[in-house]
Amino acid sequence: MTHQPGSIVAVGGYLPLLRLDRAQAARSLKHFGLGGRQAGYRAVAGWDEDAFTLAAEASRALTESQPARICFASTSAPFIDRAHSSLLVDALALPRTTRTLDVAGSRRCAVAALLDALLGDGDSLIAAGERRPAKLGSPAHLAYGDGGSAARTGADGPAKLVGWASQAHDLLDSYASRGHETAYPSEERFVRDIASSAIIAPAINDACAKAGIAPGDIKWAAVHEPLSGMWKDIARRTGITAPNLAATLAEQAGDLGAAHALFALGLAFDAARPGDHVLLAGFGSGCDALIFRVDARVPGAAAVRAALGAGEAMTDYVRFLSLSGAVDLDFGVRSEFEQKAQATVVERYGRDTLGFIGGRDEQGNVQFPKTPIPVRPGAQGREALEDVRLADLPAKVASVTADRLNFTPDPPFWFGLVQFDNGARILMELTDAGPAGFAVGDALGMRLRIKSIDRKRGMRTYFWKGAPAQRPQMEA
Repeated sequence: MTHQPGSIVAVGGYLPLLRLDRAQAARSLKHFGLGGRQAGYRAVAGWDEDAFTLAAEASRALTESQPARICFASTSAPFIDRAHSSLLVDALALPRTTRTLDVAGSRRCAVAALLDALLGDGDSLIAAGERRPAKLGSPAHLAYGDGGSAARTGADGPAKLVGWASQAHDLLDSYASRGHETAYPSEERFVRDIASSAIIAPAINDACAKAGIAPGDIKWAAVHEPLSGMWKDIARRTGITAPNLAATLAEQAGDLGAAHALFALGLAFDAARPGDHVLLAGFGSGCDALIFRVDARVPGAAAVRAALGAGEAMTDYVRFLSLSGAVDLDFGVRSEFEQKAQATVVERYGRDTLGFIGGRDEQGNVQFPKTPIPVRPGAQGREALEDVRLADLPAKVASVTADRLNFTPDPPFWFGLVQFDNGARILMELTDAGPAGFAVGDALGMRLRIKSIDRKRGMRTYFWKGAPAQRPQMEA
């Protein structure tokens, strides 16, 4: 019996709160003849976000049931010799028997991993996240965006894979290395010609042929372009008339690297109707092109569209430079303290910390962290506490402080007492404060964020922070 390819059962996407107005940023570079004529926005990660946290946030809604495998995809992952997929297992509170895999090496690594999952057995969660460094003043610095995306595969989902093709081609359109982490680009005209004619268009045509459809039958496209404005030429070479929602994403949030194509696929699924064919193409050292037939609404697609439209416009160019790592501000002596993470502490408490798992005592009281003897007044001795995951539970601000004496890379330092609906009350950091900050009674959602960074050893730790439950809408 011939093995039938799988399908996508759900998608997810996440963007940081802040969106840099590119036109405002370009004005700051005008004196130097840099910046160009920019339009749209660039999603900017907070100081406490990285490729791992962005991928985790994109994946949270896709784990109501346990996947057989988790695959983490990124070209800007924070660790070299530490599996981010294993961290995801703990962050999503999944069993440690879940199979894990990390992929990297090119911007199409997430699409390649998705194709492998669809052609294999069992269901998988593909989670991608990017926060790529770029040199100040370079076109990439404003063209890039930070964000995460995810896709869950299964045997019988609403978006079925009906055709696919791959092209392996070592095109040096841009490259980065351990000795040079910011990408070095090649001449644009050369990249446009080769990428379009020799890589992307042939892969798309092959995929359409295998799917048994004409390119003109495609209704929606999510094609990751190496450079903006290439879709017109790709469409001409293939005969596709569909809009490319990856271009829309690039304008409104930036090029999300390995996370870009899957996020754009969520936008395409949101626009698609039953019977439509959707094209997905990931680019980087070649191209993977996948054709899906949409049979029903894809869970999570509407949330991906909503994530693109929710954010806070940002015009402070110096703040952007600091958050993106382009400048290293001197924060003075308050920033000079060690935050070393001990391996023994991570082993003992890491899963509860990363998964935000508290405990319920015999009287029904919920606490975090868990302790051998409950913190309940009158507790007589040790009790076995029942695990309670707090990450997905609603909460409110019970008390709040904005501190400008404690060090934070993006002041002020917000913290307060957080009251969960199930009774737990925890002193926590708060993040993603809008112009009005936080107030007692504000509704909160939990976000996985960086807790501390040990710059001396290159280590970082993670924990959850309270953030506004609702984000503002970007102006149309």
